[in-house]
Amino acid sequence: MADSGSHRSGVACAVAAFLMWGLFPLYWKPLAAVPAIEVVAHRTFWGLVSVAVWIALQHRWHEVRAVAARPRTLLVLTGSATLIGLNWLLYIWAVTHGHVMESSLGYFINPLVNVLLGVLVLRERLGRVQRVAVALATAGVAVLTIGYGRFPWIAIGLAVSFALYGLARKMVAADAVVGLLYETMILAPIAAGYLGMLAARGTGALGHRGPAIDVLLVLAGVVTAVPLVLFTVGARRLPLSTVGLIQYISPSCQFLLAVLLYREPFTAAHAATFACIWAALALLTWDLRARLAAARSPVEPLG
Repeated sequence: MADSGSHRSGVACAVAAFLMWGLFPLYWKPLAAVPAIEVVAHRTFWGLVSVAVWIALQHRWHEVRAVAARPRTLLVLTGSATLIGLNWLLYIWAVTHGHVMESSLGYFINPLVNVLLGVLVLRERLGRVQRVAVALATAGVAVLTIGYGRFPWIAIGLAVSFALYGLARKMVAADAVVGLLYETMILAPIAAGYLGMLAARGTGALGHRGPAIDVLLVLAGVVTAVPLVLFTVGARRLPLSTVGLIQYISPSCQFLLAVLLYREPFTAAHAATFACIWAALALLTWDLRARLAAARSPVEPLG
């Protein structure tokens, strides 16, 4: 019963995390009048405060000190901090400038980029099903580039930056929350300096755009930290295949918001591209589940 309860709570946490990430456009869209770089600076600074409070409540400062004693880990976290900062900047700019659909495409493409990075960086072998999936995704991007008249750089930028971020975090021995603390600590001096400069000039949004904007900017740190904590709990309690399926909640929500709420254009090229990507993801999911099932199967004794 304990395992069943742990599984149910894991599903609940993972679904909540991906649902929050999927509904992020509803949070960032009202900040469209604030420059994206300023929003990211607030997200970084208040994110540091939020994560530090969480770690204090969990009495985990010993884990923070342990990471500080590993120079290589700190170097990798500096790289991951740069990647997540760029990802946040591109995502918030995309949402506040009417590109929610393309940002959803980026996070649909992300698992496929992960597969490619596994081959190029980790020297993993690409299976037949994976090759078909990558070919379908490439065809989808080509269709959108030709039909839309431009390369979908927002989608590709989000997919690649987040995949590289995931690769960096995979290679570093640091818990997700402790890692986020260091990433925000690394970015915080730049963020604080930028916000201080804006305050000195009297051009910052905080305190000048109304109480609603102030609340959204200050709570940006909590909004960043909460889904990550939920995801960490869920990922620890669930099989990889289950997390892989649940992760599609996020870009699906963004896609629906783009089409139904924000009325962004959805052309035949978009339809063909998303069809290719969704088919590729279906193949990857089927292949992952088959591999995990094979790994769990008992090995027959020889002779």
